[in-house]
Amino acid sequence: MINVGIIGYGYWGPNVARNFNVCEGAKLVSICDLNEKRLNFAKSNYPFIKAYLDPNELISSGDIDAVAVVTPVFTHFELAKLALENGKHIFIEKPFTSTVAQGAELIEIAEKKNLKIMVDHTFLFTGAVRKMREIIDSGELGDLFFYDSVRVNLGLFQHDINVVWDLAPHDFSIMNYLIDEEPKAITALGSEHFGRKLEDIAYIAVHFGNSFIAHFHCNWLSPVKVRRTLVSGDKKMLIWDDLSSDEKVKIYDKGVEIKNTNGIHKLLVNYRSGDVHIPKVNNTEALKLEADYFVECIERNQKPFNDGEAGLMVVRMLEAADKSMKNDCQKVYL
Repeated sequence: MINVGIIGYGYWGPNVARNFNVCEGAKLVSICDLNEKRLNFAKSNYPFIKAYLDPNELISSGDIDAVAVVTPVFTHFELAKLALENGKHIFIEKPFTSTVAQGAELIEIAEKKNLKIMVDHTFLFTGAVRKMREIIDSGELGDLFFYDSVRVNLGLFQHDINVVWDLAPHDFSIMNYLIDEEPKAITALGSEHFGRKLEDIAYIAVHFGNSFIAHFHCNWLSPVKVRRTLVSGDKKMLIWDDLSSDEKVKIYDKGVEIKNTNGIHKLLVNYRSGDVHIPKVNNTEALKLEADYFVECIERNQKPFNDGEAGLMVVRMLEAADKSMKNDCQKVYL
């Protein structure tokens, strides 16, 4: 049985607590929050837990095997480092850390102590994303042309991070999970309003060193909420609409066929338009699957696919996007 303690019971913490509480092989034993009202709320939901106002007390507790860090990103490094130094496995909210250097240090400590790091990239456990991975791996789309992601809405403005650090970790982690190649460079264009000096609109291009390219649009100022990803190949294309209730993934038998390449004016271009297929996706709550997987990785001493290295790649991409935005869309190599 893996005893789990949770630090942070704000927006996402209650979801993490709920899933670890029902996770087979795990036992929720303690929760910490700096806000006494939130902590009392946690105790009302889980009367059996030990409640802490000081995260150091939870981390140093001898009855904890793993710590879930569900706090603002600027606190991640110190809390995770202390947990690892106290021999605890860590489950840590995205993004992994505030800097690449911090993430690399945590990975080094975990490796020395044979401890697991799992970064909470929850979307990787959704039925839709897993179905997309299955489709791409099968070769049904063919050779990939591009990856395009839009994640926009009106708000919610964050006080400590820009729109890239808030929204892009989701989509960077999803792309890295779906696409086998590692990105080579990033260019990003962003703008900020209201004098906050934090970008609230950003357009990010991810370069792979070949003809394949990925593009991301992150925005807190959109009049509508959109969560849509398009992946195009030379055989078929697919669209994932995360806001759709029953048709999240659609596969389009559409494409372009070139019949003659002897000179640009002699190109014979055929456009293929066939059926649309809507595959069935698993609707099990993603966070439940992720909590189960975390416990399984600890029990079997196996490396999670959403480990510290995966989280570090996302942080590296976030840093590169920041640097590019600050330098007039200059290409930053990863």
